[in-house]
Amino acid sequence: MTPPVPERPALFLDFDGTLVEIADRPDGVVVAPSLHTLIERIVARTSGAIAVVSGRKIEDIDGFLGIPIAAAGMHGLEHRAAPGDEIHYQPAPPEMDTLRERIARFPFLGDGVSMEDKGAGLAVHYRANPAHEQTVIDAMEQATADLATLHLICGKMVVEAKRRGFDKGAAVQSFMQRPPFHGRTPIFIGDDVTDEDGIRAANSVGGFGIKVGEGATDAPYRLANVAAVHDWLAQLAGVPA
Repeated sequence: MTPPVPERPALFLDFDGTLVEIADRPDGVVVAPSLHTLIERIVARTSGAIAVVSGRKIEDIDGFLGIPIAAAGMHGLEHRAAPGDEIHYQPAPPEMDTLRERIARFPFLGDGVSMEDKGAGLAVHYRANPAHEQTVIDAMEQATADLATLHLICGKMVVEAKRRGFDKGAAVQSFMQRPPFHGRTPIFIGDDVTDEDGIRAANSVGGFGIKVGEGATDAPYRLANVAAVHDWLAQLAGVPA
């Protein structure tokens, strides 16, 4: 079923795999030239009720999109309520330093496996060598077993450690408590397991989620790929086909 277009939507968008195709390296994504204009049109259409909710840092999202909008980065550890507002950061717990040292000693690091240091979070990517999936998961579980303040998130070809108590669902709930989001119909669009928290949050307050691609989901609607997301967003924004 094609997702409906509510009269007064509030949009929450994942980035990788939703607005852009996933790349082998975090800095290797290609942003469609039309995306900047599309986002601007949606900002006008929704009176600014649009936010990117991503595992990336907000400054990275800004760099790719070229237009500041409301955003939650690092699965909610970073939060900017509106364009031009200050970014609020959750500090990294001291145990993150311990984990950083342990990851640096992983014997398979470099064999298609890399660590992305986000400061308040650490991500181990294995997209360049998918055969290491279980090895990476097992190693990260062992490395964090005694670090009580940290929580693991297993995404597409990545395992990330972050502070407990923050996720994309909590970020959506925070946005929905204030204008211009409050009183609108929330829509969360995402492709990964980590997006399910945001999808459930949208579902729970009268909105809905949209799953991008295949896989189990709590979203009632689905779009096939990034191109389909752009087409649907263009429809919402009122851009002629």
